[in-house]
Amino acid sequence: MNDLQGEQGFSIYRLRWIGYGLLILSLLDAIAVLIPANFGNRLWELQTIGAVVERVPVPLLAMALIFFGEGYDRRGLEDLFLKVLSWVCLLLALLFLLMLPLGIFGAIYVNNQNNQQITTQAKQQLAQLQQVEERLNKGTPEDLRNLAGELTRLGVPADTQNPQQLKEQILSRITPAKERLQTQSAAVQSSQRLGLFKNAIKWLLGALISSVLFFTLWRGTDWAR
Repeated sequence: MNDLQGEQGFSIYRLRWIGYGLLILSLLDAIAVLIPANFGNRLWELQTIGAVVERVPVPLLAMALIFFGEGYDRRGLEDLFLKVLSWVCLLLALLFLLMLPLGIFGAIYVNNQNNQQITTQAKQQLAQLQQVEERLNKGTPEDLRNLAGELTRLGVPADTQNPQQLKEQILSRITPAKERLQTQSAAVQSSQRLGLFKNAIKWLLGALISSVLFFTLWRGTDWAR
């Protein structure tokens, strides 16, 4: 019987030490994620929430292992540490809960910024095409050949050397190029929005679940307080 209790005690010790080791590793990982800090930058805040949530299983497991066995054969300093760690669980539960509004507003802000950036780039390219179109009616043959080179760089190739044919060719391709540019911009916006909100929903649900689990750990460790 004593041998069985001794084996159980050694198993409890091993699990606790594994928990302490995982807790230290997760702390080092959290420091690496948070440094350099850039609070106020919505993109950094959203990405940091995602990074923290994706790493939360390790500290959760670590604390579960540390608290395993409750008050069985604890030392004096360990009792004090467990009391602090129990309140840390409540603090983490609140922090993960606060991540929800921060993540929601961050995702909306980043989506608006992405849309604005894509729209600005599309407008710049459309303005270049419109400038080319305006120069067609008053350009010399040499100007037309230069315009053909500019269009080629913009992704609208023109290879004929006949000025009139070159002018007709350029005009026939500018309108489709404008439509294609608008379609591509809308597709990029849609793709980025989908990826952003998919990750944001995953991270926010993870933060909510993490908050509940840390609160459960706090409730279940009243013996340590």
